[in-house]
Amino acid sequence: MYPKKQLAQLVILACQYYNIDKIVISPGSRNAPLTIGFFNLKEVETFSVVDERAAAFFALGIAQQTKKPVAIVCTSGSALLNYYPAIAEAFYSRIPLLVITADRPKHLIDIGDGQTIRQENVFQNHILYSANLIEEEVKLEYNKTEVSNAIEECVSNSGPVHINVPFNEPIYETVETIESFDFRKHKESTKSKPVNYDELSQIWNSSKKKIVLVGVYNKCDKTQNLINKLTEDPSVLIMTETTSNLYHYNSINSIDKLISKLSTEEFEELQPELLITFGGMVVSKRIKQFLRKYQPKHHWHIDEYKEMNTYFCLSEYIKEKPIQFFDKLLKKTLVIDSDYQKNWIKEKMSRNEKHEVFVKEARYSDFKVTEKVLDTIPNNAQVQVSNSSLIRYMQLFDVNSTFSVFCNRGTSGIDGSTSTAIGAAFASDRPTTLLTGDLSFFYDSNALWNAYIPNDFRIVLINNSGGGIFKIIPGPKSTNALQYFETPHQLTANHLAEMFNFEYLKATSLEELEEQISSFYNVSKKPKILEVFTPSELNDKVLTAYFNSL
Repeated sequence: MYPKKQLAQLVILACQYYNIDKIVISPGSRNAPLTIGFFNLKEVETFSVVDERAAAFFALGIAQQTKKPVAIVCTSGSALLNYYPAIAEAFYSRIPLLVITADRPKHLIDIGDGQTIRQENVFQNHILYSANLIEEEVKLEYNKTEVSNAIEECVSNSGPVHINVPFNEPIYETVETIESFDFRKHKESTKSKPVNYDELSQIWNSSKKKIVLVGVYNKCDKTQNLINKLTEDPSVLIMTETTSNLYHYNSINSIDKLISKLSTEEFEELQPELLITFGGMVVSKRIKQFLRKYQPKHHWHIDEYKEMNTYFCLSEYIKEKPIQFFDKLLKKTLVIDSDYQKNWIKEKMSRNEKHEVFVKEARYSDFKVTEKVLDTIPNNAQVQVSNSSLIRYMQLFDVNSTFSVFCNRGTSGIDGSTSTAIGAAFASDRPTTLLTGDLSFFYDSNALWNAYIPNDFRIVLINNSGGGIFKIIPGPKSTNALQYFETPHQLTANHLAEMFNFEYLKATSLEELEEQISSFYNVSKKPKILEVFTPSELNDKVLTAYFNSL
């Protein structure tokens, strides 16, 4: 059984041709031709997720893990607008998402017909390509070209694309056979600007203070080996974040721990002559402030997709994969005699000692709970982290190097963290733990309305009864409207857990946390939520004391 609509057949077979085999469908009527077609195509796996926002982030989580495009399909009207947060995240995190939206025909737009909005190019500010199809058989070649261009852009440039598909009624008619379409490559690959490795190697060889700073990055043995090699040069200081998934004893794995409370003279000592960056977004606000104020003479950014001038001093954009770039560069460079790395690793060790002293005596709080939870997650886990305060707390600890850590840092929003984690858990062969704050969790509670959650999925929910980050950052507490920033509440997850068939545990003290988490990761017939309640009035004071102790 296949849809009779030619446009639906075209889109479905294009997905098959380009090996897009996972389709997340949200129910509706106008998208019936697409739903019928994808459901009856043996080569694809279909998922039904009701809430379009949750569906889009679920698909994003799958694509994050598989590194292949995942399609999302919805009906017309406001349904597709709920895709926008995930589309923006995919755009800035370079995750391939194929957005397919059913539409009313043009003659029904803006005349008072139901469930119609202006859908063409609706995502234009955060999309790699918008294909607006036309439901006329004489436009077949145009439609084929547009569909091919969109999917090729999604695959080759790793990001979201939008295919808008109008359907006139009737929309439920079916046929027993499907047309065949000849899909040919339409887009020409663009050549990047050649890199002058001789010139760059001269800059490298004349710089005694070099920082290599890595943002969001997927775990990769080749890149880890590169980091290991770079640390052998005493003039190179490696700085990574938790989301970089790169670790080395002689690197800075906790940036804020190192650079907090430095004096002007110390900042000047740390100021690099050469800054090399790669990877995605950087969490640390402190490192951004430092590098914008104490700018290097040279800043090279390496990325195969996009130029990023985060520190307002970019001198060279290199459109290459980092491994390929360094393979070529290091053949021409020298190991430079310098005490730059040694001095800052010594400072790191000093601060680590102070960190250990503080952690041992720290009062029960978000900080202490984060430390305890990170210590108890099993080796080789996939760890998904929500935004706001929790990812910042996590940055203060040396995280288990066997973990693969992910966080939606493209837009850094709290929406969709749980949905993304569930998609990633479904697509990964690793047990997955989501570390989340209360606002992010409750905001995305429809994420749990999902039939594809693995039984080994775990959620650790740190509930501090509001947006704790607004007590941490300067500004909100100085106003008389803190309740509108922090949004205090008395919500708990126990009824949600019961409704969505999760096993529920809770802790209100360190002793209870240790007791509950001891069996939390045991094999179970249901996914689990551990809700940890922390003192809202104390959390920011503990964090302030921590930074003062360094």
